[in-house]
Amino acid sequence: MTNLRPNLAPLQFGPVRIEFPVALAPMSGYSDWPTRAIARRMGAGYTICEVLLDQFVVNVTKGNKALRWIRVSDDDHPVGAQLMGSAAEPFVPAALKLVEAGFDVIEVNFGCPVRKVVGKCRGGWMLGQPRTALEILARLRDALPPRVPLTLKMRRGLDDSPQSRDHFFTIFDGALALGVAAITVHGRTVRQRYEGTSSWEFVAEVRARAPARTILGSGDLFTAPDCLAMFDKTGVDGITVARGAIGNPWIFRDLRALAAGQPLPPPPSVQEQLDVIREHRRLAEMVYGPKRAAFVMRNYGIKYSRVHPQAERVRNAFAAVRHADRWEEVLDVWYPR
Repeated sequence: MTNLRPNLAPLQFGPVRIEFPVALAPMSGYSDWPTRAIARRMGAGYTICEVLLDQFVVNVTKGNKALRWIRVSDDDHPVGAQLMGSAAEPFVPAALKLVEAGFDVIEVNFGCPVRKVVGKCRGGWMLGQPRTALEILARLRDALPPRVPLTLKMRRGLDDSPQSRDHFFTIFDGALALGVAAITVHGRTVRQRYEGTSSWEFVAEVRARAPARTILGSGDLFTAPDCLAMFDKTGVDGITVARGAIGNPWIFRDLRALAAGQPLPPPPSVQEQLDVIREHRRLAEMVYGPKRAAFVMRNYGIKYSRVHPQAERVRNAFAAVRHADRWEEVLDVWYPR
């Protein structure tokens, strides 16, 4: 893409080039193959699959579960796979299996704030365990082929205590020294979960600490102007869009337009929304089968309703779906051709 703003240059994760520095973030229950495909078609430069438990990946078969969780298609590149776990040993075989499945980048999750994840010593819990965290990264970097970059996702700490801050920077500095290709920093603490605001000031501080390394930002990116503001206020090299992209893949289209110096596009028409929803359904059927896809798409329909002119009524209609045929009826009523 030409005429990009200077701070929206392509990213380079080792040998992996990402031509537009805006990614669909890994989100449990959402960043599956159909969602990644839609996001990429709308302009995302990079996508990351939903976070996977290391032991699950090691034990998954080549059947429907593999199709659901670790599917990679020819047009799904570059694509990353995100792993989490509680000990160093299972990470390596899981990562190698994901490389074999076709993922271009392996990312480690030290940021998930969900209570059941943290309670099992995974995700954000690792921010309080610098020694174990760095052991995981060291083993992975040693085991992965040189062509496969290793990246890291972090929150700014378990909480706002001085000890949490020290632990964050111990892991951050150590990860860069071990050869991690990029680090994504979310501006909330683990204790905050999804409440309160994301500290872009902290993201900017991290960016300034490692000016020669690749740093991405995350948190409170709900519109294309929000995304540009994070670039401008923090100086990050790239961003990962999470909740702001669920049901609104047009955020990537909008951001590409703004980055190229063009006006913000108008909201998608009802017809444009219908076309994307139907394509999303078609892709979902390839993974889940027709019957289950209808119920998977029920949840997506609730999210897609946010951009509809009658958002609340459409949301309620999708929420009331209990049978596969009813899903089509909602489209016929609220998304007429």
